[in-house]
Amino acid sequence: MTRLSKTHAAAAALLAFACGGVGYAPPAGAQSEGLIVLFDGKNLDNFNKVGDANWRIEDGAVVADKGVGFLVSKNPYANYQLRVEFWADDDVNSGIYMRCSNPAEPTDKTCYEANIYDKRPDPTFGTGAIVHLAKIESPTKVGGKWNTYEITAKGPEITVVLNGQTTVKGLKDEQLKSGPVALQYGESVVKGKGVIKFRKVEIRPL
Repeated sequence: MTRLSKTHAAAAALLAFACGGVGYAPPAGAQSEGLIVLFDGKNLDNFNKVGDANWRIEDGAVVADKGVGFLVSKNPYANYQLRVEFWADDDVNSGIYMRCSNPAEPTDKTCYEANIYDKRPDPTFGTGAIVHLAKIESPTKVGGKWNTYEITAKGPEITVVLNGQTTVKGLKDEQLKSGPVALQYGESVVKGKGVIKFRKVEIRPL
């Protein structure tokens, strides 16, 4: 065996040892640098369904347009960066719920909710706001297109970025420290109307 071949063999052996031997694979749902893919358009294995919303997967997205309910992550999270791609009808009432203290019955008071609700009767806490805690300065409209929420929760501080624009900066609140994240489909202003779609949900624990 040449010196070069010996070097390659040694490197391969070290790599196999570091990975725990032949057949090593990273945990399901995990990617490099700690990224966890909660939803990739294929299945809902990382969520529990709460309520009667008619969640189903269509064209790589999870969709609901009837009922009231949530997709609640099976695992809790405390400090993280959360990225969610979503499409919402103008009339839909939805939201991203965080650190839910009661996973069996999520509400906007037992979780932090980054709202998706363009036609909320009180627009102060409409799309882009954290309901009850962080208002938005001007109404934000996301209906009829794909959008991205990027949310950072670290200790008592929460920051929300919607389509590249910061809508909540450094909200400080210590009520909820850890819990599942959840995707909502709720009752809209116009009964029986409104579609919500989630295309990708990723979380990176901090």
